[in-house]
Amino acid sequence: MTPETNWDKSVDVVVVGGGPSGSTTATLLAQHGHRVLVIEKTKFPRFHIGESLMPDSYWTFKRLNMLEKLKKSCFVKKYSVQFVSSSGRESAPFYFDEMNPHESSQTWQVLRSEFDELLLNNAAEHGAEVWQESLVEEVLFDRPVRRGEEPGAAGGDEPRATGVTVRRGGGLPQRISANVVVDATGTSAVLQKKLGIRRADPNLRKAAIFGHYRGARREPGKDEGATLVLNIQGQAGWFWYIPLADDIMSVGAVGDIDYLIKGRGTPEQTLEEEIQRCPTLGPRLEKATRVSPVHVLSDFSYGATRCAGAGWVLVGDALAFLDPIYSSGVFLALKSGELAADAIHAALEANDLSAEKLGAWGQDYYKGVQAIRKLVYAFYEKGFSFGKFVRENPHFKRNITELLVGDVFRPEVNEVFGTMKNYIPLPEPLTLGR
Repeated sequence: MTPETNWDKSVDVVVVGGGPSGSTTATLLAQHGHRVLVIEKTKFPRFHIGESLMPDSYWTFKRLNMLEKLKKSCFVKKYSVQFVSSSGRESAPFYFDEMNPHESSQTWQVLRSEFDELLLNNAAEHGAEVWQESLVEEVLFDRPVRRGEEPGAAGGDEPRATGVTVRRGGGLPQRISANVVVDATGTSAVLQKKLGIRRADPNLRKAAIFGHYRGARREPGKDEGATLVLNIQGQAGWFWYIPLADDIMSVGAVGDIDYLIKGRGTPEQTLEEEIQRCPTLGPRLEKATRVSPVHVLSDFSYGATRCAGAGWVLVGDALAFLDPIYSSGVFLALKSGELAADAIHAALEANDLSAEKLGAWGQDYYKGVQAIRKLVYAFYEKGFSFGKFVRENPHFKRNITELLVGDVFRPEVNEVFGTMKNYIPLPEPLTLGR
């Protein structure tokens, strides 16, 4: 263990990563009066994908005191999601406010560079210290760790996280002591990889190719801010079509890695080829011009077998990430940050930084993730149609809409899957410790 006299700074909680999950965790802990340091390797604002929010994010935004900032922003208001088949048949829009007239049924399509900066600045305003352009070189433990080591596996207590080593700019490394280290490093998932607790979803080995366009066609009126999900011919994949401010449209193709990546041309060529394979998308982009580079992500569905250990916690994409089909990424980042912050506060108050105490929220959180995961599996099942399912089971339209807004943590909303499993196979439960 590093002697305390060698620490350059001491805090209650160090949060590695300043994205939505890290900012949420930091803000809520700072509200409780804890000394919180956020360490972010880049300089905000910076580009990020994942621009469509789920309505149930509203309740976390309320705790963060973010609602008024979002209402005053230029972000496009989102009221619904709509699905378009490969033949061009459009489902009826799933309007969120049909089931709940509360203002929480309206959410936003956000430019992540601006949205993430708002959240990070909000954390600073609530008392968190923020270091940008600072690289965490190592998470420190009181003794060596073994990949996949479980609590008590060595016949005693597991290794405890004690802090981090960080380099600010071109300066010398600094040792930061912390009672709790929060990994909010996104898909880099620093601790998940270091500890060997990553679990990929073998049935969701997907890739995404995407860019921003200006001048794309938008729907009129209330539907202007709708997220559209458009199937590619032959159900080879699908496109997201997300309207952003300043006449920008986020357009991305998602498909199996073997289909979308292997044996293809440049990302620019592949994106254009897939646009042509989506008969309802080409006309929407007829007068549009791409105004961003084309980006590629791959193999992005995974989860950790643990959400916490002695002195450390995983949040957001550093814990788990699902396919982007239902725009759940930011919602789950916010929710995991909120639940983790509550657990960390309780652990600090009780002076109990065990894996059990810090990770008390994990199993319930994974139940919500599992509900969304079942919807993902249903979407990719060839021959399955949500439109047909709702027409044959109209009493489940409410349940589907509740899931689409992010209301996934109540057991009642899972009732739909008892019937859905008669149509398609659904995945095994996603749990911690497996």
